[in-house]
Amino acid sequence: MARVASIDCGTNSIRLLVADVTVREDGSSWLRDVHREMRVVRLGQGVDATGRLAPEAIERTRAALRDYTNVLRRKGVERARMVATSATRDASNRDEFFSMTAELLGTEAEVISGDTEAQLSFTGAVGDLDPAEGPFLVVDVGGGSTELVLGGSSMSASAGSAAEVEAGRSVDVGCVRITERCLRSDPPTAAEVAAAEEFASEVLAEAFDTVPVAKASRWVGVAGTITTLSAVAQGLEKYDSERTHLSRLSLDDIRQTTDRLLSMTHEQRAAITSIHPGRVDVIGGGAVVVRALAEQLAERAGITELLVSEHDILDGIALSLV
Repeated sequence: MARVASIDCGTNSIRLLVADVTVREDGSSWLRDVHREMRVVRLGQGVDATGRLAPEAIERTRAALRDYTNVLRRKGVERARMVATSATRDASNRDEFFSMTAELLGTEAEVISGDTEAQLSFTGAVGDLDPAEGPFLVVDVGGGSTELVLGGSSMSASAGSAAEVEAGRSVDVGCVRITERCLRSDPPTAAEVAAAEEFASEVLAEAFDTVPVAKASRWVGVAGTITTLSAVAQGLEKYDSERTHLSRLSLDDIRQTTDRLLSMTHEQRAAITSIHPGRVDVIGGGAVVVRALAEQLAERAGITELLVSEHDILDGIALSLV
């Protein structure tokens, strides 16, 4: 057994997982959570418009990462891996960010490609699913990008490392990017919502052209946008990962929740206690992306239900360390 840590720094949030990994005799791996944490730092603030990471965004990320490194020391982590995704791939001043991570961690974060991000998300997501329910389409809606990955799992539901990917694609649409580009009013106007829907559908079409979603038997959604939509749809008084993990959203649930969020002001969304304060201003944009996905999957694959998973790229990164 090894104690490992994974850090995922995306466009909107930075997240930490400390876990014990047990490798069985058959080569499969099993994760036991020791610590999970998420901070909204909005590293991708303005990147879509300026092409640069804002100094204040780097400083917010520095403060969170400093705290995370203290957790790693206290928990006795043996190996750690930090990955950085959409915002840093796009930024012209990304060297400033990597100098900061090297200073705190002793090693630079890795800029991973969209394909690698998709593979890691898939590996983490299918670890506790029954392979007989596959093939799975795993979708990760992030702040700046969305990943679609089609594949299966060749081992039992408890064997977390056996993920077989057939096809995947990462495209540049996410909750922060679409909000900054399209949804500027409070609440968004009908014209802004229409523009966001058009933008989401246009960009997602690139993924649907690459990934044969008609082969999928089940749609699995991971990461904060999708888990938050589940919490809102369920009417949870506070966010509860045990209630969101392996919950199910119908196509009508997704449509109704998206319409509700888009009709609200910022103040009204902030009053929903299951939405993290750092997601209040972008959850409507994220919902537009999820609804566009749902409509296309209903049409292309006949899939009308979303299975929500709390296991995602963090779990995949942790499994990559053994």
